[in-house]
Amino acid sequence: CQTFSGSWGYHRDETSWKSMPQLLELLIETVSKEGNLLLNVGPTSRGEFDYRAQERLEGLGKWMHANSRSIYGCTAAPEGFNAPERTLLTYNPETRRLYIHLIDYPMGSLRFDFADKVEYAQFLHDGSEIKFSKDSFSLPVLKPDVEIPVIEVFLKD
Repeated sequence: CQTFSGSWGYHRDETSWKSMPQLLELLIETVSKEGNLLLNVGPTSRGEFDYRAQERLEGLGKWMHANSRSIYGCTAAPEGFNAPERTLLTYNPETRRLYIHLIDYPMGSLRFDFADKVEYAQFLHDGSEIKFSKDSFSLPVLKPDVEIPVIEVFLKD
């Protein structure tokens, strides 16, 4: 259970609001450790959410619209899958898909150590294919216009 800011209720002068990247990383990390995240936000005395809370809720909704498959029904990655540097992994045991969340977008490629288990890979937000070799994914130089891009990995049976 976490808050959007440093307070459990509305506080007009609150200045410690979590950023969108922080909230997304919190959500993804929670799922990657087999948890569920409860985010608390307190309404103003007029019963409305503060504009900062609204901005973050809209941002979370936009990211989830494109990337919810990497969260819903997911849990920790199975043994033998090591998260590449500055990434978080989630896994859907029903679909047998691994999700690599790129917390810091790498320049051109992403090294990993489980290529023998990969059948196909794509960006989750637009379905565009990601080529891979024995030890790395070949990524576009420019980061996609997504707060935290996600690679959906189809695993071999």
